[in-house]
Amino acid sequence: MRKKPFVIDIHTHPAFFEPICENEADVEFRRKMLGLYKNGKAPLKHIYNQMDYAGIDRLVILPEDLTTNHGGTVVSNEEIKKLVEISPDRFIGFASVDPRRKDAEEVLEYAFMDLGLSGLKLHPSKQEFYPADKMLEPLYKLCIKYNKPVLFHAGLSWEPDALSKYSKPENFEEVAYNYPELRICLGHFGWPWVKETAAIMLKYTNVYADTGLLYFDNAREFFGHVFEKELGISWIDRSLRHQVMFGSNNPRFEQIRMLEALQGMEFRESTLELILGGNALRFLGMEGKENG
Repeated sequence: MRKKPFVIDIHTHPAFFEPICENEADVEFRRKMLGLYKNGKAPLKHIYNQMDYAGIDRLVILPEDLTTNHGGTVVSNEEIKKLVEISPDRFIGFASVDPRRKDAEEVLEYAFMDLGLSGLKLHPSKQEFYPADKMLEPLYKLCIKYNKPVLFHAGLSWEPDALSKYSKPENFEEVAYNYPELRICLGHFGWPWVKETAAIMLKYTNVYADTGLLYFDNAREFFGHVFEKELGISWIDRSLRHQVMFGSNNPRFEQIRMLEALQGMEFRESTLELILGGNALRFLGMEGKENG
C-alpha cells in the first residue's frame, strides 16, 4: 500500500481562529480588511477536523501588518506565535511587517529570532508597494540572512482597497533576479496572469507559486481551465513540477474542494506528491523534517 503523501497548505489565513478572536473590535477590523463580512469564529477543534478530513498535515498561517495605511494589523506576529505554540505539530507561522514602518527591520528580526517564525508574508496590493522598491531591500536581506522564504500576494486581490497594479507577476522578476538566494512564492499563481507567472518560474528556479487561485463554483473545472487549457498540463507536470505548492487561501475557499480538484487532475503521482508537500518542505527549508 502506497504511503500517504505529506500535505502542507502553504496559504491559509487564521484571522478567525478562536484563540486570537477574544476582542470583537479586532474581529470586525479583520472582516473589513479581508472583505469577509460573514465569517464567524472557528474553534481549533473545527480547524483540526477540517485538516483531518482533507488529509492535510500542516497549515502555514499568515499574518498581515497594515500599520501605516490602514492603522492596524489583521493578524499580528505575536498572535501567529500564540497559535503555533498551541499547536506546533499543526501550524507553521509566518511573519508580516509593513515595509513603511520606521522599525520594519527590527520587527522582522524580532519575528525571526525571538518569535521563531518561519518566513515573511507581504501583500503589495494591500500594503501599497511595488516588490522591487528599494525600501524592501533590508527585509529581503534579512530573509536571506536567516534563510527564510517570502510569500507574496500576487495577482488580483478580492480584499477591499487592494490595487492589482502592485501585484502583477512581472513586478516580481526584478526581485527574483536581484536576490537569487531568496526563495519567493507568488501566491494564487498570480491569477489571472498565470502565463506570466509560469514564464517567471521557468526562468528563475527560486520562484514558486501556490494553487490558492480564485475559483468560480467548481474548483476542478476552474483548475482544469487554468492548468490544462490556459497553460497545458505538461507545464506543471514537466517543467514546473518542483516549484508549485498546494495552497487553499482558506477561509475564502474550502481546502477539501481545492485538494480534491488537484488530486483529480492528470498529474503524475510523483508530481502530485511534490505539489502537495514536497516542494513546500524545500521552500520552507524543512526538507527531511516532516515530523519535526
